Amino acid sequence: MLGTYVLVVAGPGSIILSSTLGLPSLETLFIVAATFGGTVALVILAIGRISGAHINPAITIGSTLAGSFDSELALPYVVFQIAGAIMAGIFLRVCLGAIEPFAYLGSTKLALGTTTIQGIVLEIIGTCVLTLSALVASSYVKTPSKQALLVGGTLAVLILFIGPLTGASFNPARSLGPSLFSGYFTDQFVYYIGPVSGAVVAGLTFRQVRSSIGNGLE
Repeated sequence: MLGTYVLVVAGPGSIILSSTLGLPSLETLFIVAATFGGTVALVILAIGRISGAHINPAITIGSTLAGSFDSELALPYVVFQIAGAIMAGIFLRVCLGAIEPFAYLGSTKLALGTTTIQGIVLEIIGTCVLTLSALVASSYVKTPSKQALLVGGTLAVLILFIGPLTGASFNPARSLGPSLFSGYFTDQFVYYIGPVSGAVVAGLTFRQVRSSIGNGLE
């Protein structure tokens, strides 16, 4: 809950502040990508050894389907992730809501010209890649700093490429908090369908590949 809260405050908060400062779009993109990626990396370093640093319901779903996470903990984790996102949404509303109302608390939005189908597909692809990076990090990378670099770096790069088109959510909780308390609900289903679908694909794919590798070594 705390990790998700920090992510949903820091990431959308960087969008609000960048909008307030009137920074160029490219500069804003780099700041937002660095903020999201850096926050994820720091959360992994801070609480990864305690909870696995699950601050994204999609990652939890993908990890559960991959067989890398205790299925009995999946629902409680998702509930507390959503609670963290709601707390973050309240914080953004109270503390930053009046600064730049047209930023809608950093809500994820489809770019002009991007259709809902395109948005869903892009969110599926991005979440799939992000989930696979998290699964590889938790399964094969033993050093926390390298895990943080892999997952945080992957998220930052994905935001640079997909952010201008969909806002690069890849995380239902990240979209829920700002949307819920800004009243911005346009196309928000994209950020639930896409990430969950992408995580399911990644989890099942990772499980199948790991099983095939294991069978090949026997």
